[in-house]
Amino acid sequence: MSKINWKSGNMLYPLPVVMVSCARKNERPNIITVAWAGTICSDPVMVSISVRKERFSHQIISETGEFVINLVTEDLVYATDYCGVKSGRDVDKFKKMNLTPVAINGVEAPAIGESPLSLACRVKEIKELGSHDMFIAEVVGVMVDDKYMKEDGKFELNSSRLVAYSHGEYFGLGEKIGKFGYSVKKQ
Repeated sequence: MSKINWKSGNMLYPLPVVMVSCARKNERPNIITVAWAGTICSDPVMVSISVRKERFSHQIISETGEFVINLVTEDLVYATDYCGVKSGRDVDKFKKMNLTPVAINGVEAPAIGESPLSLACRVKEIKELGSHDMFIAEVVGVMVDDKYMKEDGKFELNSSRLVAYSHGEYFGLGEKIGKFGYSVKKQ
């Protein structure tokens, strides 16, 4: 086996790629693409996103104390990329990408109607880390697309064609190769 020591850097891939929506009162809502997002606690349900200080959305989230995490499907990849490279200071991303702002319980910021799952989040803490600030937030509302609901009430998120981000590229999730606990399940 041959290995090479590599320069230090953030190489924790793949990551979920999400569109984070936010809004100030009486202003148009904005969207920022974030790959540094994750679950950090299950009780209470908490997540984090990390955003560069100079980003337009950083100001909005800092002032309002809320945001919405919108999961990304293959159909949303183009809009996701666009929302990651264009600034909301200059363009209405909802309008330009034909996305629908919809109300979600728990926050004033809108969810993205085309997303299969949206998490309304209230900021509990902002950790200054260097290039990015981490917004630690409690999930106060969840909205799901009913087209992924089964008759038995189960939400089939994995059939929505979710996307991951790895080292500058977007990937559709592949086939299922296991299930939690399958390595110890009795045959």
